[in-house]
Amino acid sequence: MNREFKTYYLPILLCLGAISGCFDNKKVETTPVNISPDQIRAQDLAVDKNGLSEKKITVKTVHGNITFKLYPKKAPNTVTRIIELVNQGFYDGIKFHRVVKSFVIQAGDPSGTGSGGSGKKLKAEFNDIQHIRGTVAMARTADPDSADSQFYIALTTIPHLDKKYTVFGQVTAGLDILEKIQKDDVIISMVFKK
Repeated sequence: MNREFKTYYLPILLCLGAISGCFDNKKVETTPVNISPDQIRAQDLAVDKNGLSEKKITVKTVHGNITFKLYPKKAPNTVTRIIELVNQGFYDGIKFHRVVKSFVIQAGDPSGTGSGGSGKKLKAEFNDIQHIRGTVAMARTADPDSADSQFYIALTTIPHLDKKYTVFGQVTAGLDILEKIQKDDVIISMVFKK
């Protein structure tokens, strides 16, 4: 090793090596600052004794409002995605394209045909929540992981759908409005708030 290198560069290299060694085995945790409403995650939502979120989604229709709370512990990825879509205004102006008396009302397809969505498929989060009147769940095709933005609300108890669809919410106000919804009625707006 030449004398000039030893004199000038070796101390610098040793110092840099010592400094970098301080960080090798330590994990640095960061917390995002200024989280936008679109970045709300299901795990951040407080829940009651039934597992329903304190915050709720309100669906404004020409017949009145339907309000439902979420199951963030039972369907965390679905809840996160629904909140994201609601905060983006995705559902505003979308029609209820499917209405089957004593079964379900369904919306969430921008094309209004029942075959469209937001373009982002969700992995199934089937759970033990039973389909009762007012249950909110994700519509899908025969593929369990094909849910996107379409959701349905049960108009009655539907046990044969239990554990086969991702249930992510429960209507807490406006059950009477469910019966008034007609095919092609429009969702005026959907809002996520306390």
